[in-house]
Amino acid sequence: MAKLYFYYASMNAGKSTTLLQADFNYRERGMETMLFTAAVDDRAAPGTIASRIGLTASAVPFDAVLDIGAAVAAEHARRPLSCVLVDEAQFLSRAQVLQLADICDTLGIPVLAYGLRTDFQGTLFEGSAHLLALADALIELKAVCACGRKATMNLRVDAAGRPVNEGAQTEIGGNDRYVALCRRHFMEARRQ
Repeated sequence: MAKLYFYYASMNAGKSTTLLQADFNYRERGMETMLFTAAVDDRAAPGTIASRIGLTASAVPFDAVLDIGAAVAAEHARRPLSCVLVDEAQFLSRAQVLQLADICDTLGIPVLAYGLRTDFQGTLFEGSAHLLALADALIELKAVCACGRKATMNLRVDAAGRPVNEGAQTEIGGNDRYVALCRRHFMEARRQ
């Protein structure tokens, strides 16, 4: 039985790198894959998964209205897929998470989804909440806080490096906008 996997972590834990390695492993064995990434994240280029260590791959960009289930079914009819991989999975809608589960259950294709668990205020993203509820396997990837503890939170900072406590849930950025921290240091920074 194909499973839905959710690999979650804070920023800078290597989620995209791990996804690209998994994709490489499938393709190295002659297996077909299909990659998705959030259309809102176009830092590298639209439809590109990019890791901080320089690995990249083309992917189908998804927004809130893309029927991922239909896209995978159409591609699977064209070329048998062995795996579907989704980067920036926190940006999935509830309906899209249900589509990913259906891809596993109906088409028999495993789905590996990678994303943030929470936003800069410690609130679950919609996609992450539904993946935590529906995934067959939950795998936490580890990042490290400056204190050496496991980083589980994402602190948004301004251009001067000061904590930002309010704003839209989604603001695309990397090390210039976010710092991965343990919960203790996240809470301390937000109280400043």
